[in-house]
Amino acid sequence: MEPETQNHDHQSPETSPSPKCCAKCGGPTTFPPPPKSLYSDISPPPNYRPVRAPAINLPPNNHSQAIILAPVPQSQKVPTITAPFEFQTPSKKIQSPDDIRHFIDSDTGKNFLGFVVALSESIRGHKISDPCHESQTINTIVSILNELLQWAEEIPPLQQSARYGNLAYRTWHSRLTDNSESLMLRFLPNELQAAVIEIVPYFNDSFGNSSRIDYGTGHETNFASWLYCLARMGVIKEEDYHAVVSRVFAKYLELMRKLQLVYCLEPAGSHGVWGLDDYHFLPFIFGSSQLIDHKYMKPKSIHNQDILDNFADEYMYLSCIAFVKKVKKGLFAEHSPLLDDISGVPNWNKVNSGLLKMYKAEVLEKVPIMQHFLFGSLIRWE
Repeated sequence: MEPETQNHDHQSPETSPSPKCCAKCGGPTTFPPPPKSLYSDISPPPNYRPVRAPAINLPPNNHSQAIILAPVPQSQKVPTITAPFEFQTPSKKIQSPDDIRHFIDSDTGKNFLGFVVALSESIRGHKISDPCHESQTINTIVSILNELLQWAEEIPPLQQSARYGNLAYRTWHSRLTDNSESLMLRFLPNELQAAVIEIVPYFNDSFGNSSRIDYGTGHETNFASWLYCLARMGVIKEEDYHAVVSRVFAKYLELMRKLQLVYCLEPAGSHGVWGLDDYHFLPFIFGSSQLIDHKYMKPKSIHNQDILDNFADEYMYLSCIAFVKKVKKGLFAEHSPLLDDISGVPNWNKVNSGLLKMYKAEVLEKVPIMQHFLFGSLIRWE
């Protein structure tokens, strides 16, 4: 491509004269061609490039390949504790990447992740409304979450100018901490009632932080940890897992969305457009498992508004997409590029296995999240 000779109107900015500059205005008379790696003769450079280019659908770092190549986490049975019990107030142990590696490689870390995988497998191919075994314990936990929902109705948000962090949330959270011990005693059998000292901190941290008025995947992981503790004590059993997801976790998700909207909780440690969601991760795992081998709905179906409108109540993944579209404006590919990329995956089985690997890498292996993780007699620091 030959350099193009330019005619000047003498309005160009002044530059130092040179053999290749206009004698009158000092502007260049020739320009080098654009690099061939950027443009071709068929596709010339645009006259205008926006200052804020659309989000590029690539992860913000280079470890995505490591996530792809990692093995898919497998489900594990949760070992139940036996008497004599030694319940204790759980404490934080993780402070560094070495501590993270110690936890991930330990039997405790592997078993906790295996529990999450087992929950995911329990809901595979099932709608939320499908009948399942519902024990008295499950029904009691759902009634507790319904009570917490009612508190959000009774404690209205305050009028304030700040966009995030309505101070009324602290009133809601204070009521939670005042009542959490009695709430646990509603379903714990007599021989396990001493466990309140250990499981209450997990429960209280499952709904956000009252000082920062925020919520994120670390708090969500606390809820999973609380459920894991109940499984360790045998309070919930494997036959309850389906109901744990479709009844308990679905109600928990409803509650957290209510709190997010009513009290404008700040996203805790949000990845911005590079996260699945500002607040949640687990419902994408459980929701993708629900849709494995579905005859009609594919990952690309999230772009069909009719499908979202008609099936969001039955499939957790679709409800997550519908909620994101409700609270975020603009093009989906720009505000949620990662979810948009996932919609191009050919089947839900690959989506589910990829999300499990990503949960391990992006949540359980991140110090800013796991530095708040608690260890006691049920989740041991080995």
